[in-house]
Amino acid sequence: MTITATPTPGKSLLSPSDHTLILIDFQSQMSFATKSIAPELLRNNAALISRAAKSFNVSTILTTVAEKSFSGPMFDEITDAFPGQPLLDRTSMNTWEDAGVIEEVNRIGKERIVFAGLWTSVCIVGPVASAIDQGFDAYFIADACGDISEEAHERAVQRMIQLGAKPMTSLQYMLELQRDWARTETYDSTTGIAKQWGGAYGLGIKYAKTMFGASEGSH
Repeated sequence: MTITATPTPGKSLLSPSDHTLILIDFQSQMSFATKSIAPELLRNNAALISRAAKSFNVSTILTTVAEKSFSGPMFDEITDAFPGQPLLDRTSMNTWEDAGVIEEVNRIGKERIVFAGLWTSVCIVGPVASAIDQGFDAYFIADACGDISEEAHERAVQRMIQLGAKPMTSLQYMLELQRDWARTETYDSTTGIAKQWGGAYGLGIKYAKTMFGASEGSH
């Protein structure tokens, strides 16, 4: 049997229109005890995926837990990217057990869900496991999640992978949405987000453009 290659993307790759992004409990109280990732890196990665989702018009749900009474406000890095968007506040640790969130998931109607938030072992494992049980295709952005220890984070990551969830990283998420530098309508925003929040990769883009007038779309 001969296999014929075609210039088409794999079905497991994300596109802007095929998924919902759910950002969970990026809040002050939850971040104070997060030790698996530095707070400045966590905030940076939250900003990167939020700006990417906004740029590509990804359906996005923002949810908090006990915002007024305990956990505090959601990161500005996220809310600034989605000005005026309501935050769905919950009492349940498992986002998937909140009727208001599920109503929004069903309204949007995407079968592929991407998760990120705090803490990995509770507030991410819970909805990932629940979504998979109900037939959804679940992804999680591992470096935009955090937990009270590296052990807690890594065991949670392993558990979700065993359940069938797909791990990815923040920069990978944005570049997977872009995927082709010939997509000129999002080229400037993608490289702009990368320059501000893409770490060394962003520095490289700025250097190449400044020194050589380089463009990712050139050969």
